[in-house]
Amino acid sequence: MSAIYPISSTLDPVLDVTADAPIGIFDSGIGGLSVALEIARYLPNERFVYYADTANVPYGPREDQDIRELTAHAIEWLYRRGCKAAVVACNTASAFSLDYLRAHYGERFPIIGLVPALKPAVLATKSKTVAVLATPATFRGKLIKDVMTRFAEPAQVKVIPVTCLDLVPFVEAGEQMSPACLATLRLLLQPVVDQGADYLVLGCTHYPFLKSSIQYIFGHKMTLIDSGLAVARQTARVLIKNELLFGSEREENVRIELFVSGQNAEQMQPIIQRLIPDDISWSVNNIEA
Repeated sequence: MSAIYPISSTLDPVLDVTADAPIGIFDSGIGGLSVALEIARYLPNERFVYYADTANVPYGPREDQDIRELTAHAIEWLYRRGCKAAVVACNTASAFSLDYLRAHYGERFPIIGLVPALKPAVLATKSKTVAVLATPATFRGKLIKDVMTRFAEPAQVKVIPVTCLDLVPFVEAGEQMSPACLATLRLLLQPVVDQGADYLVLGCTHYPFLKSSIQYIFGHKMTLIDSGLAVARQTARVLIKNELLFGSEREENVRIELFVSGQNAEQMQPIIQRLIPDDISWSVNNIEA
């Protein structure tokens, strides 16, 4: 793979981080908060710096190299911010960027990525039919293809891919229960229900924020599953392995510091407030140009 701008071929010196440094989390927008909240619950002593690339969301319709470059820029920003590890809380970005990022940063800056939670759905399905709701770019990546080849095909489980470019903007706008969003979900998922799928894998970190919307339409006809808890557990394992897990209670007032690239912190604040529970403190700021 060719070099990805703006990461240089060599790392500028950054002071060695310690366990009290924050965990970096990146997503194309605010959808990755679904993962951040899972990690925050699982690791209650950790604090987080969250990079939301709201200037370029959504990533789903973008070209592969464009996705790589935007992801590389965001991870480099988190690295230079002094984070001790980074979670690529975006299925689309993970599908194209993990191998390069891990090779570039090495063990000094662990990178945790996402894979749609297809494996547990395959193991649990009784109808032998599951669906994966994800962006077109996620399905172009090799991560989900590998899981389908390794687990779904040997188990003779039918996997129904479902793609849509309209759902992420609904979440970014805080319109999950709007008539337009509900109509889109019904149009997308009714054929899945009709084909007998008993599990729906939410293969984009924005989509857990649509759980209530999906259940409002379809009740409990499908079990909804996402990668959030699995990523939280993997993050804990990586931190323990690298002796970076923070084990003491913190006194900081802010657990999640959000930074948005679209210079739209003020507009995003009420939407974020609806997504983050009251027991987790947070702030949101624009990234300086």
